[in-house]
Formats: sequence, C-alpha cells, structure tokens
Amino acid sequence: MTTRTRILTGITTTGTPHLGNYAGAIRPAIVASCDSNADSFYFLADYHALIKCDDPLRIQRSRLEIAATWLAGGLDVDRVTFYRQSDIPEIPELTWLLTCVAAKGLLNRAHAYKASVDKNVETGEDPDAGITMGLYSYPVLMAADILMFNAHKVPVGRDQIQHVEMARDIGQRFNHLFGQGKEFFTMPEALIEESVATLPGLDGRKMSKSYDNTIPLFSSAKEMKDAISRIVTDSRAPGEAKDPDNSHLFTLFQAFATPAQADEFRGELLQGLGWGEAKNRLFQLLDNELGESRERYQQLIERPADLEDILQHGAKKARAVATPFLQELREAVGLRSFVAQTQVAATTKKKAAKAARFVSFREDDGSFRFRLLAADGEQLLLSRNFADGKTAGQVTKQLQAGQPLDVRSEDLSFSVWLEGECVADSPAFADSAARDMAIDALRIALTPTQD
Repeated sequence: MTTRTRILTGITTTGTPHLGNYAGAIRPAIVASCDSNADSFYFLADYHALIKCDDPLRIQRSRLEIAATWLAGGLDVDRVTFYRQSDIPEIPELTWLLTCVAAKGLLNRAHAYKASVDKNVETGEDPDAGITMGLYSYPVLMAADILMFNAHKVPVGRDQIQHVEMARDIGQRFNHLFGQGKEFFTMPEALIEESVATLPGLDGRKMSKSYDNTIPLFSSAKEMKDAISRIVTDSRAPGEAKDPDNSHLFTLFQAFATPAQADEFRGELLQGLGWGEAKNRLFQLLDNELGESRERYQQLIERPADLEDILQHGAKKARAVATPFLQELREAVGLRSFVAQTQVAATTKKKAAKAARFVSFREDDGSFRFRLLAADGEQLLLSRNFADGKTAGQVTKQLQAGQPLDVRSEDLSFSVWLEGECVADSPAFADSAARDMAIDALRIALTPTQD
C-alpha cells in the first residue's frame, strides 16, 4: 500500500489576500491538494499573527478574509484538513514540550531574531529592545505546527527553510531523549516551489502590502479595474511596438492566461496595442477567472457562521490526530496517570515483560476510561468516556473474552467496537503499515493465554 505524503501549509492571518498571494501560494496549493497521493493540512496561523500584530480587529478580520479566500478559491474541505491553529489546544501544549528540549543557541541563530537584534545595534538601541518572547520562540511554535501532524513536506519560501530545518533539529532531540528506540516525530522536508509565480505589483516591485502596490483579489470589479489602471508602463504610444518581456502588465497577464492567450497578447503588444486597451484586456481576463470566486467570497464573508462551522469541522478532524498523539508524548516525558503508575507497580516485573495490560483511570469530569498498553508500554487503545468504573471494567472484560474483535480502520488510526458502539480508539500512526502492525499487536494482546 502506498503511503500518502502529508503536506502542511500555514497562512498567517495579518492581512487581506491580494492577487500575488493567490497566484503565488493559494492557487498552486489548492491544485496540489487534489493529488490523490497527498494528505493536505492547511491552517490559519493565528497564533503566529499575534507575534506580528497587536490589533485584535485586524487579526479577526484577516482570519475571516483568509478563510473565505481559500474556500472561494476552490479548496475542498472534504479532501483536506482545514483548521485554525488556535482551535487546536494540543499545539501550544506541544510547543511547551518542545521548548523544554530546544537549545537556546539554536534559537539565537533564527533569522528573524538576529535581524531584529542587528537593527537595534545599528540604531544604538539595546540589542533586545522591542523583542518579545513570541518573536524569539517563533521557530518552536512553527516546529509544533509541523511535528504535531508529522508532515512529510512543508511548502515554504526560501526565507522559511531555516524554520523547517529547526523543526527537524528539535524533533530529533525529542526523539533521542524520550523515544527509547521509537521515532515519535517524522523528519519534515522543506518543499521549495521554484515554478510558483512571484507577481509584480503596480510599480514593478514584488506585489506586497508593505509596498502598497497590490491588486485586490476579491474586492469589487470596479476596485480591481481602478488598481489595474495604475500599473506603471512606459511612454510608448498606441501604434508603437511594446516589449512584452519587460512589461509588468504582460507578466501579470501571462500568470492567468492560457499559453494561446498569452501568445496572442504578446503579438498584439508587439504590433502596437495601446497600454489603455492592454490594461482593459488584463481586467477582462482576471474578471472572467475570478468573477465566480468573488461572488462565492462575498457570500462567505456575509455568512461567518458558515465559515465557523467549516473551521470547527476541520478542527475536529485535526484533533482526531493531535489528541491521541499528544497523549503519547505526555506519557513519553513522564506526565502519566497516577492510577497507571500504581497498577504498574503492583504488577510483577516478569508479567509486565510478557503481557499487555489495561490501565484504568478517572478523568477530571468524573468519567472513567482505560488504556491498553503493549508489553513495551506503547499505547494501543484509549477508551471512550464511561459514566462509572463498573461499566469501564465490563468493557475490558468483554475485550479479553476472546471473542472476534470488530476493528475499524480510518485513515492512519483505528477504533474498536462492541455491540455496534465504538468503545476505544488507537493513536494516529505514521503510515498505514504502522497502523496495520498495531492492529496485529492488538489482536495478539487480547488473545487469551493458558497459564
């Protein structure tokens, strides 16, 4: 069975997406998510936004606009996992676990931190003036985003490669300290898309909010047309040949046109098409491509409750992976139930070495649960919540009775059912092969033995 490649992309929620964002990141990512071999995770990096922006209204508006942009652009939320970072409480908890193993010297070398220090030194300020722990620890939060879901590939710009490398360093350190031969974290790789377009803005520089040279993506057609009319061109009059290869307007046209349309437009420019008419052609091209998406975007913006439902559904999918995995990591570092510790102590070393064991415990809300741990301590199952300990005990007895197990696989995990009801779930595994091995181990563990 072929293992699907897990790809993770974060979108920082500090601004309104523009045409350059769409062509350079959003459109290619949506296309890539349609690959049947890809398991794509897309998230709104709103914790990251807090590092860069202290305007709550801007962050809230940006979250809404960016979510609506991705969905209007055609992201299929049934095919991918689309969620807000802040809806996954396991991420900040994992951030702390990783912070406790991340070397300060490693973080000292982070590009963003070094750039801020250098700027302060140049202006005669204290080296750490204005630098928050959020900025300093940014690479650890990014590592948690990546490692929580064991992403294989992380599409990034060249300026972000260091963050993926730091995630690898931190993940390797955790594996070394707590893995005891088990690799908790997959080592991610930076995916650099050399072919992705970097669009010029109205003045020819890279399209960027910081240059105030952007073309709006899903604003009104009039606003888009007004922006296009401000594209800087040379002084050649209608009838004079234009140079497409040195025209920002042609570069923009080419990014959205078919090869045939681009060739036709190139020919017309060489034959003296006026800049005014050329700008109108660009507007028509963009309006035809983005018109339906613009309508969908406006509908989503006007119905934030629908967006909320979609993101909560995505968070549920993401947490189905994150919650059991974090429980494994908590146990690995020693944050274990006292009940489990007591039961282990009461079991002879000989028996513990030979057999899997059930460990019961009580949650803060008063409900009861159990874990099934393999002989090596690896968690095979975590039960659902039961109202009382007696019911939980009856379920464990049923599982040990030697009856055929009803095990149901779902993606990279599985669940166990009794009498048509799900009673326990496995953690998420790195791939389907690991999941299937765990199912075999479960069946062996629950096979009655003769004393």
